[in-house]
Amino acid sequence: MVTLIEDDDQIRRALRTALEELGYAVRTAASATQALQQVAADAGDVVVLDLGLPDLEGQDLLKVLRAMSPVPVIVTTARDDEAEIVRTLDSGADDYVVKPFSAAQLDARIRAVLRRARTHDEQAAISIGELEIDLGNRRATLAGKELDLTRKEFDLLQYLARRRGSVVTKRELLAEVWHQPFGGEDRTLDVHLSWLRRKLGETAAQPRYLRVVRGVGAQLVDPSAQR
Repeated sequence: MVTLIEDDDQIRRALRTALEELGYAVRTAASATQALQQVAADAGDVVVLDLGLPDLEGQDLLKVLRAMSPVPVIVTTARDDEAEIVRTLDSGADDYVVKPFSAAQLDARIRAVLRRARTHDEQAAISIGELEIDLGNRRATLAGKELDLTRKEFDLLQYLARRRGSVVTKRELLAEVWHQPFGGEDRTLDVHLSWLRRKLGETAAQPRYLRVVRGVGAQLVDPSAQR
């Protein structure tokens, strides 16, 4: 999920359209207040932040975002002097793009910061209830029993686990897990979700960890927190 924070309506709409065409799930905010509400609810995968906001100086918002979450932040602005760039990076930005820029350039920057973020935690483990996912060794266990997952099933499980609690769209899953940025076959995803559900010992009628939102996507939840 890309959180796009931009107060200019025309730029915001154009960037959202371009990023969605590249396969990203995008939510937008036109103010710092709206952006903070979104990030507090779900940090997403990366924030694209315009410094020129109407209700809060972008540098101050950057500091607040960095205090709230380790989510990567790419700053976009027309300010191109070296002192400003250094100050922005020192304030916690992961990258800096000077306007005007193309969607292709922003796409490359997003992919770069996401690669770095994944490298940082690639040896980590994710725990959701009795489900343990060892990212470094690519192993998953449920209640201490190892799950026999294919490579793609593990990729799907770990991507959903990183976004635990959030509904991840089919388009995003196809882009990030199957690397099909312009969409792909929903049937492929549906089949893998069905296989993964079965290996988790669940059924569509009685889901526990894996919830599918028909026509939208899927989410991974802690069943003990749903009671």
